[in-house]
Amino acid sequence: MVQLAVNAGTAAGEAVPERRDRSQDPERSLGRVIACDGSRATIASAVAGAGRLGPDSWTVGRMISINLGRTRIVGLVYEINAADRIWNEAADNVIHIDVELLGEVTEGEGGRSHFQSGISTYPPIGTIAHRIRAGDLALVHDLGDRKGVAIGTLSQDAAIPATICIDDMLARHFALLGTTGVGKSSAVSLLLRRAIVARPRLRVLILDPHNEYASAFPDRALSIDSEGLDLPFWMFRLEEFAEVVFRGRAAFEEEGDILREVVAAARERYRAGGQQNPMRELGSSLLKRPLDMSIGRRAESGGATDMPTPYRIKDVLAIIDELVGLHELRWPRAALRSLKVRIETLHDDPRYQFMFARANMMETMTPVLAQIFRIPHHGRPITVFQLGGLPSEVVDAVASVLARLAFDLAMSSQGTYEILLLCEEAHRYVPADRTLGFLPTRQAIARIAKEGRKYGAYLGVVTQRPGELDPTILSQCSTIFAMRLANDVDQQIIRAAISDASASTLKFLSSVGNREAIAFGQGVATTMRMRFAELAPHELPAMDVAVGVEGRREPGLEDMVRRMRG
Repeated sequence: MVQLAVNAGTAAGEAVPERRDRSQDPERSLGRVIACDGSRATIASAVAGAGRLGPDSWTVGRMISINLGRTRIVGLVYEINAADRIWNEAADNVIHIDVELLGEVTEGEGGRSHFQSGISTYPPIGTIAHRIRAGDLALVHDLGDRKGVAIGTLSQDAAIPATICIDDMLARHFALLGTTGVGKSSAVSLLLRRAIVARPRLRVLILDPHNEYASAFPDRALSIDSEGLDLPFWMFRLEEFAEVVFRGRAAFEEEGDILREVVAAARERYRAGGQQNPMRELGSSLLKRPLDMSIGRRAESGGATDMPTPYRIKDVLAIIDELVGLHELRWPRAALRSLKVRIETLHDDPRYQFMFARANMMETMTPVLAQIFRIPHHGRPITVFQLGGLPSEVVDAVASVLARLAFDLAMSSQGTYEILLLCEEAHRYVPADRTLGFLPTRQAIARIAKEGRKYGAYLGVVTQRPGELDPTILSQCSTIFAMRLANDVDQQIIRAAISDASASTLKFLSSVGNREAIAFGQGVATTMRMRFAELAPHELPAMDVAVGVEGRREPGLEDMVRRMRG
């Protein structure tokens, strides 16, 4: 039996107006405030030694209400202690409940109530406290005039939907954090499905390093793998192309300068020979023009080389040969030959055919942008870009190109196309250690995070290691869904990110269940502990290696070696 920590006569007289529902448990938990400071309060209550545990029992994680008449203060229980460390089975036991004050529900004219964060009137000592009413709990998480979309239910009351404002979540970017196996991927799938319904103009580009999202959107997405990808090498900026040529290692200074010069000259040669057939056989006569040394000087300032205009690899190789044959050498022959071998090897590598095989069949970016960014989308506004089949040395450069194109396309469309770039395993692209990762990728993603909302370019960050993610990027994500995190460093980063009065909610980060999350930020009314809705089996993400494995024959060793070689 649950009783007040005050005399029974007073309790009976004051408890009645609290019960708006006659079916409410008459033995619900009641207590009184015995201590209060600017952000927390302590409530004393009494529990029978052998009493039953009902749905209204005092428990950690529950929201409670402190009654001030027309105003009810809302608090979150984050710690419970017995006043006496010895439990008495035969009598009542006094307990102390520590709560964090979140805000207050105020009854307005006509009986209409509303919730506001912050406390205007603090509870006097002796004020009655009890478990929050269902109506007040719904008010706490009500988005008001903002359009809400249900993504699950509240953990405290499964009858109340957990709603978010998709517009604010996207426009101010969002992050979903959690350790392996807690349901991040299914939560991402759910959020994206809700987003494309709420924002019909939205295009979504998923950087999928594990090839797991293709199965999550069978009816709404186009999946692009290494075999179906066309990303011409000439769409890479110089530093991105150099990352591919030198396989992620720092280039020798001379080779980097040579590459800059010959690429700029090849672009100029292509423009000058625009009337020629770009599909002319490789053995045909090459347009001969004197090497324009001024192009190299312009390239040093980052001008011509960064323009996404076509050029031919055979022109690059021919220009290197011309440099080798100069009477007065500008570069060491060894460096020139080394660079030529690198480019030829790259061009002939079957794993890189997505860059070279059909590159010169395209003279504009139009077909590439149309495929990747779904213009028009034909009912499939999501592109799942499967990075798992690409060589590891090229992944960072490809991510850089895609992030850069997403921003440029959104900016040039003047908001007509809204683009969400979702980075799965985001710590790979924007690591906290600035000596790691690929600088252009970091810059491209950071540009979306800092400037994208002005042009309709949005960022979604998903990672299991927030401690390894660039804190600048995370700070730009104004809505955060924190799922279970066991690492103390990761938990501390989330505590630093939360800005409202419900920091104690994050004490539950190490113990929330699968599909549960603590959501806070611009996209929600107030910090809430919620459970994502369950998706249908055909809407769940699944890694390619795990799909349809049963019943398939084991491939031979030669087949696997051939796949490893691309």
